[in-house]
Amino acid sequence: MSDLTPQSETPTPTTDKITQAARETIYLCNFRVSVDGEWLCLRELNDISLTPDPEPAHEDPKDPIAIERLNLMNMAKLSIKGLIESALNLGRTLDSDYAPLQQFFVVMEHCLKHGLKTKKTFLGQNKSFWGALELVEKLTPEAGEITASVKDLPGLKTPLGRGRAWLRLALMQKKLSDYMKTIINRKDLLSEFYEPNALMMEEEGAVIAGLLVGLNVIDANLCMKGEDLDSQVGVIDFSMYLKDGGHSSKSAEGDGQITAILDQKNYVEELNRHLSASVNNLQAKVDALEKSNTKLTEELAVANNRIITLQEDVERVKEESSYQLESRKALRSDSAADGQALGETRKQLKEETVLRLDVEKELEVQIGMKQEMELSIKMLEKDICEKQDALVELRQQLEDLRAINQQLSHKSQSADASSKQKSEAIVRLEEKINQMSGTIKQLETSDKHVVKQARNLNSAAGKLLQLQQ
Repeated sequence: MSDLTPQSETPTPTTDKITQAARETIYLCNFRVSVDGEWLCLRELNDISLTPDPEPAHEDPKDPIAIERLNLMNMAKLSIKGLIESALNLGRTLDSDYAPLQQFFVVMEHCLKHGLKTKKTFLGQNKSFWGALELVEKLTPEAGEITASVKDLPGLKTPLGRGRAWLRLALMQKKLSDYMKTIINRKDLLSEFYEPNALMMEEEGAVIAGLLVGLNVIDANLCMKGEDLDSQVGVIDFSMYLKDGGHSSKSAEGDGQITAILDQKNYVEELNRHLSASVNNLQAKVDALEKSNTKLTEELAVANNRIITLQEDVERVKEESSYQLESRKALRSDSAADGQALGETRKQLKEETVLRLDVEKELEVQIGMKQEMELSIKMLEKDICEKQDALVELRQQLEDLRAINQQLSHKSQSADASSKQKSEAIVRLEEKINQMSGTIKQLETSDKHVVKQARNLNSAAGKLLQLQQ
């Protein structure tokens, strides 16, 4: 803390300006906000004077406007970090009721309101950041769609409501960081709406615009038709960032266990899908093998029928050849006049012999084909048996995985129940804290009343002593 003390009691224009600015943001200026890891530290600045030191040559006095900028930047850091972490842990699209997202918009609204110039209109003085946001449409033509959508919303009647709707649409489009950088780089245009020492005109604005890049990993689906953006009161809730170390470690440990269980469940489900796909592939292969086996069986039956036919032909040829041999013997006993008939018979015998050799060769070929088919059928039957054994093992593994999956789901449900109990305990503790704070306020009020009565009694006693003298 600094030990600055007021040097003069005479008010000056600079003193009045600084005092007025401090009163407008008293919720931030009375405290010094510092960030240490995940801790938010608030230190009261009661011993810092709001009047400047007339001789600041050796010591730089604390400027309340600079303190406000630093506090808003630190709050923006905490809000963005908390929003990203909670959204990634949540693992789903964010909606308008999500508390960290609401607090982020409140912090952004205070950042954009800091150092706004007051404009006089027929209805009185007006301070709104909607005019500064309209500059984005001129600098970036693609932002015209957001501006047109905001102007077309039927429920918005004030510039403040339009500015809040613009922030939500820019976040849903994942362009908020780009648009903020665009207007911050044009300080010559922003000077029309902001004081020179405003957050948007200083380096803190550029830091916040850089931090907004991390929000591009978040998916948000915000419905603004039913929201009353004109009359909402934006108050920063510091309780979301003032976390107890023990509770945060326990909740982090519980979240880690739930995350591990969910990861195991997802892995088992993925393995289950892969095994189901492999089982389906093996079943398809078995079906194809059964079809090919049926086809080969039919071909084998046809080959067997053809072999039987060929054997019958061979028997018939043998009978014919034996008959011809007998007829040839009979012809030999005939006279020489039958020599010509004998020659023809010999010629027919040679033809029949050649035909018989051809039939025997074809029979041998068919027998070889039959043996090959029988061998292939045996190999197919062996392959089918192996595939069926593999299917039985895979089905057993699938049943084991299903049992593991059920156990993991039970564990997940029990973890969810324990987390709900913890959240209920936290809510009860918060209610007790609120009751204690109310009791403290009542005690302070009664203490002030007692002090006032004591002063009145002292004054009455003094008057009585004077009267007695």
